[in-house]
Amino acid sequence: MDLIFSKRNMEILLDHIAEGVQIIDSRGRIIYYNRAASELEDIKQEDTIGRHILEVYPSLSPETSTLLHAIRTGLPSFQVQQTFINYKGKKITTINTSLPIKANNKVVGAIEVSKNITDVRELSERLVDLQERLLHKESGQKQKKVKDSAAYTFIDIIGQSQEMLALKGLAMKASQTPSPILIYGETGTGKELFVQAIHNASPRRDKPFIAQNCAALPGTLLEGILFGTVKGSFTGADDRAGLFELAHGGTLFLDEINAMPMELQAKLLRVLQDGSIRRVGDIKTRNVDVRIIAASNMEPRAAVEGKQLRRDLYYRLNAVELRIPDLKERKEDIPLLTQYFIDKFNDRLGKNITGITSEVQSVLQQYAWPGNVRELEHIIEGAMNLMDGQTIQMENLPAYFRKNKKNNGKEEKSVSLKRALEDYEQEMIRSCFESCGGNVSRAAEELDIPRQTLQYKLKKYGLTK
Repeated sequence: MDLIFSKRNMEILLDHIAEGVQIIDSRGRIIYYNRAASELEDIKQEDTIGRHILEVYPSLSPETSTLLHAIRTGLPSFQVQQTFINYKGKKITTINTSLPIKANNKVVGAIEVSKNITDVRELSERLVDLQERLLHKESGQKQKKVKDSAAYTFIDIIGQSQEMLALKGLAMKASQTPSPILIYGETGTGKELFVQAIHNASPRRDKPFIAQNCAALPGTLLEGILFGTVKGSFTGADDRAGLFELAHGGTLFLDEINAMPMELQAKLLRVLQDGSIRRVGDIKTRNVDVRIIAASNMEPRAAVEGKQLRRDLYYRLNAVELRIPDLKERKEDIPLLTQYFIDKFNDRLGKNITGITSEVQSVLQQYAWPGNVRELEHIIEGAMNLMDGQTIQMENLPAYFRKNKKNNGKEEKSVSLKRALEDYEQEMIRSCFESCGGNVSRAAEELDIPRQTLQYKLKKYGLTK
């Protein structure tokens, strides 16, 4: 009891000091995070516990993190200045004292006390900005802040595997450059999650973020949407700005770039080269300042060889190229993702599910995950919608999971691939359609397929009722 009382008092004390205090274990996972550190990063204390230090601070690396330096070398460092970019894209400067924690001459963790000097640094930068404005005699009118639709930041990307930590580190670095970015990965891996996080960590975070799926519209309509139109350019057209003009100063995300018609890709290439656009039917050009982030659900070089992506556009887009790994390539993240989705749907559904059985965990680890993280999310949501009790059991999983478990992989070969894929597709559509309350548009968005395609498949599988 004395030890518990002392620990509690120590935590209360540390929560009331002005400096940030963090403690990590020998693996780099956060085991304590005081209130000052939480306020500095704008992260809830409970959201940091158990997460790797580089997951919370993706702009740092094993070499630049003062805490990890203490773990690696076993040596203390005093009053070291460290500047990093937090998950919201804000540049933070601290003065750190980092001490290794040892037991029996072995490093078992590290503790760090940080003093925030960001305000001092920002004040000096504001003074420089004020001088510049006075010199240029600006009007002083406040610029309207544009509300964007990018909701996710790097802290929302769940994953502690080496692949994800390295990828988030690269994405954070890429967020600070103005160059185009090409992201590719299978459907459901979380490409837009990374795109939004990059925008929100970039200097453009207070400017518009606009996303457009290039496969959602015919080429002629997509051209008008992207570049805008002038009255009379084609039937029904009016003077209207396109997405490039609306995204001026911000980020334009073009998803499924490989589905964009080739002639439209040529016009996009000109925008990237010249920084100007021409509305459909217009003779006048307009300068735009837009950062392009494009995504493909197939390997870009394969898209080039398959004549789905112009070679010159590919070379222009891939100034920074990021590949999002399939879930089957980072299966060590499945338990973390599973618990994250359980917590998410506990809040949404008013449930109190505590976890999954070891049998379910084993099945999830062995599954191939063709739908990636999105599939895992739908499976957890579907199970929690229909189950009783507090632990997800095998009977709460879709039928194809139970069938695979029963066959133990022996009878699976006798089932045709076409039938297996149809069964999987039907179950996934049913689960998503139900969770969306029968809303076709919302379900199509969740499944990342056109609305017309979903309507056809609902009718095909008799799910319209």
